[in-house]
Amino acid sequence: MSPQQEHRTFYEFRTYSIRPDQNAAFLKLTNEKIHLRTAHSELIGYWTVEYGGLNKVFHIWKYDSYSQRLAVRSALALDRFWMSEYISKAIPMLASQDNEVTYLVPWSRLQGPPQEGGVYELVTFQMLPGGPALWGNAFQAAVTAHDAPGYGKLVGAFHSEFGQRNRVHALWWFESADQRAEIRHKAHTDARVVAAVRNSVVHLVSQENKLMFPCLFSPMK
Repeated sequence: MSPQQEHRTFYEFRTYSIRPDQNAAFLKLTNEKIHLRTAHSELIGYWTVEYGGLNKVFHIWKYDSYSQRLAVRSALALDRFWMSEYISKAIPMLASQDNEVTYLVPWSRLQGPPQEGGVYELVTFQMLPGGPALWGNAFQAAVTAHDAPGYGKLVGAFHSEFGQRNRVHALWWFESADQRAEIRHKAHTDARVVAAVRNSVVHLVSQENKLMFPCLFSPMK
């Protein structure tokens, strides 16, 4: 389970923390000017974080190679409209920025939600050192146990390449936050899910999650 050796396509996860007094202004500006950025490379989705972090946005960008990303970043630096109409205004609104390079794990593919609307949950697992050779099968079993009729919809499972090592992410879609709560309660009483999770958590260091809403301009809604 070494995804970077199987294909070149990767996904950059970007998380921005916005100054609390600038949150609405940042989202308005991004809604108006994001077309300047998507002219250069593919945006998969752009979300605001509702639970699990205040005044944050999370977005995913797709690249076919590292050389393509380098070319995109170089072109952006020379794009006077992007720099003057967006970057110069957006940067003062931000408290911090973070990025991570990820690959889809070999058994997962990126899928859209079954319908527009709903909420997304990004679950991040920090696993023990040793890599997928140690915990890959157990992680797959735990995630796919939840990706079944009557549960959430797995949008994609990702393995970090640059950023925190031994980190994996599962991006889920639910009809609503209430449906997500009902499903979580159901999972606690499902022997199949409980067994799969029990086998996986022995490799787990920590876990965090965010509940997110797609922005109006997000390709994935």
